[in-house]
Amino acid sequence: MMNKTTISLLFVFFFAFLSACSAAPETDQTLVIYSGRSETLVEPIIELFRQETGADVQVRYGNTAEMAATLLEEGANSPADLFWAQDPGGLGAVAEAGLLADLPEEILSMVPEQFRSPQGNWVGISGRARVVVYNTEAVSPGDLPDDIWGFTDPAWEGRIGWAPTNGSFQVMVTAMRQVWGQERTAEWLEGIQANNPSVYDGNTPIVAAVGAGEVAVGFVNHYYLYRFLAEEGETFGARNYFLPGGGPGSLVMVAGSGILKTSNSRELANQFLAYLLSEQAQVYFTTETFEYPVRPGVSLPSELVPIGQLNPVDIALGDLSDLAGTIELLQATGVLP
Repeated sequence: MMNKTTISLLFVFFFAFLSACSAAPETDQTLVIYSGRSETLVEPIIELFRQETGADVQVRYGNTAEMAATLLEEGANSPADLFWAQDPGGLGAVAEAGLLADLPEEILSMVPEQFRSPQGNWVGISGRARVVVYNTEAVSPGDLPDDIWGFTDPAWEGRIGWAPTNGSFQVMVTAMRQVWGQERTAEWLEGIQANNPSVYDGNTPIVAAVGAGEVAVGFVNHYYLYRFLAEEGETFGARNYFLPGGGPGSLVMVAGSGILKTSNSRELANQFLAYLLSEQAQVYFTTETFEYPVRPGVSLPSELVPIGQLNPVDIALGDLSDLAGTIELLQATGVLP
């Protein structure tokens, strides 16, 4: 027969076992995100997901190229469950390395085919258009060329701002390589270089410089201007120009996300993607970050020009993954050291 001490010990071990079992599911409620999107843009929607689900969402922020390189280096040892990139280039590089899992059809079917991976391993979350931002006192829309090639004209010498290290700029150059070919893209880069452009480290300083009249035009994503207008009002001295001639300068790309094959929280990661594609989250992107919704049926605020009116270049987003080749070209032409 067992004495009272033995029985007491058994109860202690039994309840410890039950406690351990009940605690185990908590590990499934932890989601580790590697985000190439800036914290100021996406942390509010991540926090709403935390509040609604009770999940422990841990985010590592950096630029998309940095996060993609980290994932490639970590490989199967990465603690990341999900990669959220600002452009399809970074996603494509990670996908081509075989690191992304196939997404369920119920996630993929939430967006049109042009906004997701042809292989089904990443999905667009929000849309972003390349534009030319111009100073309203220095130029008028009638002074601007129909397509981005026109800025190689010597008339634009000393009047252009660009950010060659920026991921979205590099994706645009990748699109140029796909549409124009390597040689013509090199000619464009060399033509802009010959016009002595001012170099910035991102879209925000370009828009600020254009608004202040430091340069007449800049190559940026569309939504940066709207943040300045929201903060400074309609007197801010810059506006967007959507190139009517189409071509690579009219690229519409997506910020998107994929789940790592090594994720230990696959179900929670799927839940997070579904949340980002919910109507609530898509409205957040249109009204708070001024990006385009990728989910059909979400209304646009009046500030945004409908995508159908932008004359975007016809290119599959899955063809924009060769960022390494683009960086090599940027270096070969002297745009990057």
